[in-house]
Amino acid sequence: MEFFCYHRDRPGSVALRHELLEEHWSYMDRYSREMIARGPTLTGDGKGDGDVPTGSVHIVDLPDAAAAREFAFGEPGYQAGVYRDVLLRRWRNVLGRTMWDFPGGRSGGDRYLVLGLGTGRAADLAVPPDQDELIAYGPLLSDDGVSWLGTAVLMRAPDPDAARAVLTADRYADIEVHSWQFGGRS
Repeated sequence: MEFFCYHRDRPGSVALRHELLEEHWSYMDRYSREMIARGPTLTGDGKGDGDVPTGSVHIVDLPDAAAAREFAFGEPGYQAGVYRDVLLRRWRNVLGRTMWDFPGGRSGGDRYLVLGLGTGRAADLAVPPDQDELIAYGPLLSDDGVSWLGTAVLMRAPDPDAARAVLTADRYADIEVHSWQFGGRS
């Protein structure tokens, strides 16, 4: 089962986050075979030295919801109070690949997390036509995997507005766009 996990940073927790970076990476290394995508969301464009982390995205393939909860809430930053909340949802890997399979590589161009939250009739289930810029794409689902709750996308785009346009705007209660970069050890 695939899960989308987004830990959102608590204001003022940057120093603690940096202090725990090696513990975070070591924890994530334990899930390297299950990892579909990972990386921080940032202020700014994700390329400057002044960018500050605002969250941490992990998309993982785990046996069940209990394993996903253990993954999300056992993370050292979560345990230490770095994060203000965690969004954990079932997810479906529509592209059928990991971020490391993305033809555009680890760098080059602006990258974004696009998070569309909705209810009701599902939207954007099919891969958009310009999939060359998509790093990860799939629906957010209820715990039982039946009900559609939104869409999560990692992508390369020229700007936040272009990233937002990957989703059908009027089908979501809210669409968030965050600067994002490939995570993990180089």
